[in-house]
Amino acid sequence: MTLSTALKTGDLSALPSRRDEDWRWTDLRGLLKTLPPAAPAHDGEVPAGPFAGLADAETVFVNGRRTVASDVASGVVALRFVALADKTAQGASHALVVKPGESLVLLESHEGRAGASVSDVALDIAVGEGASLERIVLVDDEAEAVNVVTAEVALAPGAKFAQTVLTSGARRQRIETRVRHPGAHAEVRLDGAYLLDAQRHADLTSVVTHGGLDGVTSQLTKGMVTDQARGVFQGRIVVEKGADQTDARMGHHALILSDKAEIDAKPELLIFADDVSCAHGNTIGALDDEVLFYAKQRGIPEADAKAMLTQAFVGEVIERIVHDGARELAAAWVARKLGSEA
Repeated sequence: MTLSTALKTGDLSALPSRRDEDWRWTDLRGLLKTLPPAAPAHDGEVPAGPFAGLADAETVFVNGRRTVASDVASGVVALRFVALADKTAQGASHALVVKPGESLVLLESHEGRAGASVSDVALDIAVGEGASLERIVLVDDEAEAVNVVTAEVALAPGAKFAQTVLTSGARRQRIETRVRHPGAHAEVRLDGAYLLDAQRHADLTSVVTHGGLDGVTSQLTKGMVTDQARGVFQGRIVVEKGADQTDARMGHHALILSDKAEIDAKPELLIFADDVSCAHGNTIGALDDEVLFYAKQRGIPEADAKAMLTQAFVGEVIERIVHDGARELAAAWVARKLGSEA
């Protein structure tokens, strides 16, 4: 059951619903009673993307159609998915291969500039032996948008894959990453940050499957919800039989700044091997009242103090971004979303 199937066939029964365990907090069938028409081709200019000036080349999809194509798979590449037609649906798919020994920084943006659009994006990523890929994903959707982004990532022995997802949510939004980890000294870092207000919803779901010896996974997700927003974190790390000496760490930590906001978290470790080092942590709470009181005593308005503390809280995720330009842009994005200075 997928959104892409529903968009292709028009069959609403193909949409995932709360009866599907992995989708119980991001119910699409209960939300979408009809599907909007397909987005038309866009012939005009496309506004510059959030990573403008940082990439050596770019591939651009507008309203589900590829308008600019690049076959560059090393250096720094921008990948943009842009929605520009109100109340329409679009679907897109893209494959990316990082050749053995190569290094790539992927600056990926999902730009929901259309009102009440429905979007589905499927990515197929392969990282060759000894290759490295850092994927920074910025999802900036219009408030009434519905957006599903799914990435299937396959790693070869000795590969390195690092990912940071940044999102401010939408009416319904799910960013899912599924990694096939071979062990064999390959390394994975999966990070995310969500900042949600109003009635926005964001679902960060991931599955990492360790299939061999000597694999490393480090995962850190932090979030903030306020007003009537809803954040969802589902992280699953599977250590298959024979995947001994796996080192896997997962952490999800979030702030709730409103009585009507909600966070649903489900961290999972499924371990079928013996000689492993695995752990996960999950904390959900509020800002420290004593720190807020101290800030107000220093003359800092409460709203500014909350923004500063939240920015520092999320900053641990941002600092793990390796690419300098992307890290600076991510820090500025967080500050802007929180209404503070970059």
